[in-house]
Amino acid sequence: MSKTFTYNKAFKLESGAVLNRLHLAYTTHGKLNAAKDNVVWIFHALTANSDPAEWWGGLVGNDKFFDPKKYFIVCVNMPGSCYGSLSPFDFNPKTNNSWYHNFPWFTTRDMVRAYQHLKNYLGIEKIHIGIGGSMGGQQLLEWAIEEPKLFEYIFPIATNAFHSAWGVAFNASQRFAIENDATWKEQHVDAGLEGMKTARSIALLSYRSYDTYKLTQKITSDNLNSAERGSESYQQYQGEKLAKRFNAFSYYFLSKGMDNHNVGRGRENAVKALEQIRAKALVIAISSDLLFPPSEQEFLAAHIPHAEYRAIHSPYGHDGFLLEYEQIEETIKTFLYNTIQENLLVTVK
Repeated sequence: MSKTFTYNKAFKLESGAVLNRLHLAYTTHGKLNAAKDNVVWIFHALTANSDPAEWWGGLVGNDKFFDPKKYFIVCVNMPGSCYGSLSPFDFNPKTNNSWYHNFPWFTTRDMVRAYQHLKNYLGIEKIHIGIGGSMGGQQLLEWAIEEPKLFEYIFPIATNAFHSAWGVAFNASQRFAIENDATWKEQHVDAGLEGMKTARSIALLSYRSYDTYKLTQKITSDNLNSAERGSESYQQYQGEKLAKRFNAFSYYFLSKGMDNHNVGRGRENAVKALEQIRAKALVIAISSDLLFPPSEQEFLAAHIPHAEYRAIHSPYGHDGFLLEYEQIEETIKTFLYNTIQENLLVTVK
């Protein structure tokens, strides 16, 4: 069920900007049980919405691994997105117009600090499982550090402790594409949309891999007209597809939030920050991920106390965290089973 939560008090961002109020769109599946110990909090990635049953249907839904008959499932739309939470198209009281280019963008840490107010509103005192991939995983890590006792288990997938120079370069190149759209400086909902289409084609190169394109976009013609080649039309199609459901402002500011992700900021360093996590952690990597390579997940597992690391083999690159749900499910099941068995042995001793 999709709902909106409004926080009517001052909310200060890491940038120093202060909002007099903010609202968050969120979706819940299932019900909070009497013991309040069945919460699963799912964090979505860059352009998704707050309903994981739509974009992670292999894992979330009736009779799926995250079954609403068993769990109280919560997912929040990131502030800055276009699916119901505070966004660049909302009203700016200082200008009596929409925020547009003046939107006070959120870091991943700002995001989880906003979610804390929703958590309290929902009466949640403990989160049984926190899970998220990519930018969703970045938020999960931030929250597990902010409130070390909140999560029982965390499953960060294809994510990192701080966004890499490589990742920032990809995002910057995408923003350049938007900025070079002649309409970008205008104040209307379609400004920068053509640039965003190009930005999406750049992003896809980091989301996929050489093998992904080799498998799915085979060149079957030796025609001189390169436009007939599948990979070119595919890039164009993906840009058009995103433009039908997203906007350049949200894309632009969310990417800035990702770029500024760094769990070590203000906490001495990333290692010291990760060492604060107390949840039982399984860190999952995608073997062919170019954007968040497995070395970044190995770093997480090495510095989160008692964390375990698993690599899922997939030809689909970074997008494997959305597509390889069967492998993800089996990996998590095995981890949970082994953890329960270890706890039983400790109890017996």
